[in-house]
Parts: sequence; structure tokens; C-alpha cells
Amino acid sequence: MKLDWTQGELAEGLRCYNAAEFFAAHEAWESLWLAAPEPEKTFLQGVIQVAAAFHHLQRNNPLGATRLLHASLRRLDPRPADFGSLSLGLFRDDIRHCLQILAANSPAMPTPPRILPTFVINNPDSPGL
Repeated sequence: MKLDWTQGELAEGLRCYNAAEFFAAHEAWESLWLAAPEPEKTFLQGVIQVAAAFHHLQRNNPLGATRLLHASLRRLDPRPADFGSLSLGLFRDDIRHCLQILAANSPAMPTPPRILPTFVINNPDSPGL
């Protein structure tokens, strides 16, 4: 299954995620996740868990966020660095950085992990998302 982040639920969820509308991103991606075959299903679940984690942070629940970020890595780590038409290696690195900030009990909210579709990375002149 080829995941296209430029249209449909993936694009809408990405727009919401980038606007810090994490619950809406989760909702946009959920129907696609439910219908996806493996291994995309598990991958999408990991991405959705990151959005849900940041929704928890917005609601001042760092423990819930930490648990969801760890769960997301368990789903995302087995995949190659460019899986799902994303720069998954970068996304995972950002998740780990968020976990370090949360573990340090920093008062600052970590920056959401970057979801960069490979078409943006491979076409630096593209307008992006």
C-alpha cells in the first residue's frame, strides 16, 4: 500500500497535526488506519499514537504522553528509515528527543516530532505542506 500524504485523510491529518490540532489529526487518520493492511496498519497506529500523545500534553497529562510515545516507537522502530513515504528515521529521532525532555521533567512542552513526507525531502523546491 502506497501512502500519499498529499491527499485525502493523510493530507487532512497532516494539516491538523502541523496546526497543533492533534485530536483532529488522530480522527482524520483513524479511518485509514482501520482499513489499512499490515505493515502499514501498525505504522499508522504508531503515527496516530504520537498525535494522541501531544493531545495528552495539551491536556497536561505528561505520563499519558510518555506512555503513548513509547508505544509508538515499539510500532515504528521495526520499519526502515523511509517507510510510509515519510522520513521515519527523523520522526523517530524527534520522538526520542521528546521522551528525553519529558523524562527531565522540563516545564517546557516538547516540540512535536516532524512528519516530513519524502516528496518534500526529495523535492526541496516543492512548496511542502
